[in-house]
Amino acid sequence: MGQHPDRRIYQVDPQTGAILRTIESNRFVTGVTWVDGELWHGTWEDDSSDLRHIDPDTGEMLQLLEMPRGTGVSGLESDGADRFFCGGGASGKLRVVRRPRQGGAA
Repeated sequence: MGQHPDRRIYQVDPQTGAILRTIESNRFVTGVTWVDGELWHGTWEDDSSDLRHIDPDTGEMLQLLEMPRGTGVSGLESDGADRFFCGGGASGKLRVVRRPRQGGAA
């Protein structure tokens, strides 16, 4: 679960609601998703957005996908395979972003 203004990602126990782990981000968190055991989160701050592959144990950023300037990312979901779906904020657009293969360039 992402917390936008506090720039945090929480792992929450679905049975109890207890917070099991907290990962800090240096940008606003606008969406969080898991796919193939990978943790990804979206950011949007000022006029820039990106998608980040994060190590869930250390919080280290493993990959960064920068979005074109002026493109907002509000929400992030995966199709469980090769695509991410990103909300476009006030634009009303849904964007599809291809997920890089593991071992791809950051």
